[in-house]
Amino acid sequence: MASNSTGKWVERAATTGGGRTYRGQRPVNWYASLMVICVVGLLLVGFSRYQRTHQTASSSGPPTTQQTWFAALGIDICGTMKPNLPASTKGATTGFTANGNGVLTIEPKNSSESGANAILGKFVSGYKGLELTSSTLQYPGTAALNNGEVCPKGSPDAGKPGVVIVNSWPNFESKSKGTQPSGQPQNLLFSNGQLITLAFVPVNATIPKPPANVITSLINAVEQGTSATTSTTAPALSTTSTSAPVPSTTSTTAGSTTSTTK
Repeated sequence: MASNSTGKWVERAATTGGGRTYRGQRPVNWYASLMVICVVGLLLVGFSRYQRTHQTASSSGPPTTQQTWFAALGIDICGTMKPNLPASTKGATTGFTANGNGVLTIEPKNSSESGANAILGKFVSGYKGLELTSSTLQYPGTAALNNGEVCPKGSPDAGKPGVVIVNSWPNFESKSKGTQPSGQPQNLLFSNGQLITLAFVPVNATIPKPPANVITSLINAVEQGTSATTSTTAPALSTTSTSAPVPSTTSTTAGSTTSTTK
C-alpha cells in the first residue's frame, strides 16, 4: 500500500514539472554566466579598439642611440622665411636640438627618441616658444597663428587666410614639391639629410625648401657626421650632382649661419 502511494506521488510530481517549488526557481547561475560572458566580450572589444587607436611606436631601428642624423629646418610665415632658430639650450635633456644655423641634430639619447619615436614633435616640444599642430604654428617670440587667420600687413601674403602646412624632402637633390605627412604634422619621422619646412601660408601656396645656406650647412654636417661614424643606414649625401647642383651659400631670407653646437 505504501509503495502504491509513493508511486502516485512521483507520478504527480513528474506531471507538474517537479512541483511548484522547483518551477518557481529561476536559473540564476545561467543568467549570471551569460552576463559575465557579455561583460568580458565588451571589455575585449574596447581593449582592442584602444590598442588600434593608441599604438606605441617602436623604438627599434634607426636612428639608434649610437647614430647621429641631421636635417634642415625652415619656417615660412605668410611668404617670409623666418630667421634660423637659435641654438637649443636643452642639449643635455634631449637628443633633438637646433644648431643655430638651420640644421637640426637628431641624436637619440634613449628608446623614447629612437626608431619610430624620432619625430618632429619631439623636437618641437623640447624647444621653448615653438609650437606646431595641424591647426597652429608659432615661431618663438611671435603670436601663434591658427588656421583661417589672415596673414598680417607687410607680409607677401597679407590679407589672405593661412593654414598650417608641413612639407619635407628626403634630401637636397629632390626636385619634388615636397611631401606632407599623412597624419598629424608633428608625427613626421626624421631621416638623415632631410629638408623640412614649417609653413603658415594660403592653402594653395607653394612651400619652399629651407634656404640655400641652410642646405649647404646640412650637407657639411651630414658628410662630417658620416665620416666620423660607421653606419649603413645613414649614407652620406653627395655634394655633387648633375641633376641638382649644390645650392648657393647666399640667401636674403635666412638668419646668420653662425651656430653653437652641443
